[in-house]
This record gives sequence, C-alpha cells and structure tokens, in this order.
Amino acid sequence: MNGTDPREGARLADAVDAALGWWRDAGLDFAFGDAPQDWLASAAPAKATRAKAPAPPVEAVASVPPAGGDRAHWPTTLEAFAAWWLAEPSLAPPGLLRVAPSGSAGAPLMILVAMPEAEDGTTLLSGRGGRLVDAMLAAMGLRREDSYLASILPARIAAPDWTEWKARRLGDVLQHHVALARPQRLLVFGKTLVSALIDHDSPHKLSDLPTFNHEGGSTAAISTYDLDALLARPAFKASLWNRWLEWTGNEPT
Repeated sequence: MNGTDPREGARLADAVDAALGWWRDAGLDFAFGDAPQDWLASAAPAKATRAKAPAPPVEAVASVPPAGGDRAHWPTTLEAFAAWWLAEPSLAPPGLLRVAPSGSAGAPLMILVAMPEAEDGTTLLSGRGGRLVDAMLAAMGLRREDSYLASILPARIAAPDWTEWKARRLGDVLQHHVALARPQRLLVFGKTLVSALIDHDSPHKLSDLPTFNHEGGSTAAISTYDLDALLARPAFKASLWNRWLEWTGNEPT
C-alpha cells in the first residue's frame, strides 16, 4: 500500500522537537540560516549616526595679548624699562614677585637668565646661582657692578611654556631690552633660551649663539648651560671657562 507511515512522521516530529529543545536549553532561541550575511551591517548605521552627530558649538578662542602690550608704549630708555618691567601686566601672571634687572647701559657684559631664582627678593641673582655668577665675574676680572644682570621673565614661573611665550612675541621684548642695554657682550645661561623665543631661521641657533641680533644692531654673544646645571656638573663650568677664554681672546699660553 502506497503512502507514508504515520509512525515515521511522528518519529520525525519528535526528533525535530528534541533538537529544538536542546538548542533552547543551550540558550539559543532564534532561527539561523546557512546563507552568508554581513554581521557588521547592522552596526554601521549606529556608527554613522554617532559620526554625524552635531558637534558641540566651538566658542571663539580669545586672543592672547602680546607680551609687553602695545609696542607704541614700550619704554625708550633703560631707566624707564625697569619700572615698566615691574608693572606691565602682560609680562607675568598677577601676584608673583617681580625682580628688576640691575646695571647700567653699555656694560662690558650682560648676563641673561630665564627668570629670577627662587631665593631672589628685591635683587636678581641673589641666591646660590648668583654666588656662582659673582665668582665667575671675579675670575673674569669683572664685578657685578660692572655688569648688567637681566632675566627673560620678570617673575619666577613654574615650568613656563616657552612656545606660548614665543607666540606672544616675548622675543621682541627681549630684543628691545638688549637694544636698550647696549652691552659689549652677552652671556646667556640656558643653551636654548634664545632659540625658544626667536625664530630658528634667524642666526640664533639652538646651541651656537655667535651674535644676538636686536633693534638697530647686534651684540657678540655666547650661550651655555643654565645655572642649575653648572652647579650640578663642575665639568660644565670648566667648559664655559675655556669657551670664555677663547671668546675673549685670552687663551692661556
């Protein structure tokens, strides 16, 4: 007799129910197919939505005033520069102790440091680094009174951002300062101080500073390690001394 045995259909149905029950017990209760699918396609719209979400409004960046303020009001004499140095708001954050430079115009040597020492009060270089400078000047046959002592910043600032100060044109203030001081020579404590503030396409290189160009002229210059490094490494002091002798034409015979 033709036809399907009802018992075979019942056994097939029981087998299917048993298989589906096993997968349900395993935590899989969805139907699956063999056709390949792009599993990441469903996530793409969400990512696209996030990427196209409107960005928060960007507020206009406030312009940072240049160091020194309006150049038309810069002092034109070294005597007026000291008072301006202590009062001009754009040169240092408010509330910090400022220290004026010392010395007279036309000094045989101008000494330039990044900023006042932590021990400085009313006198620049009155701490440990200043004592090293005094000893160095004595060996050079000079006195503090014969020199012009200055700093690039009027106040001590923790970790100054020289890139920002360069953008604010502090290098222009420095060049104006040297032009007013008119020293015969310039000694910079800090190998990269000048190049950090003045464009590298000028003659002011990272480690070699044969001359310092400023308004209306140039000054013979030399740069060395900062005072902290010289205090920590006696070999640096010996190197500076040899460079000084060569620079001034007083090489030992």
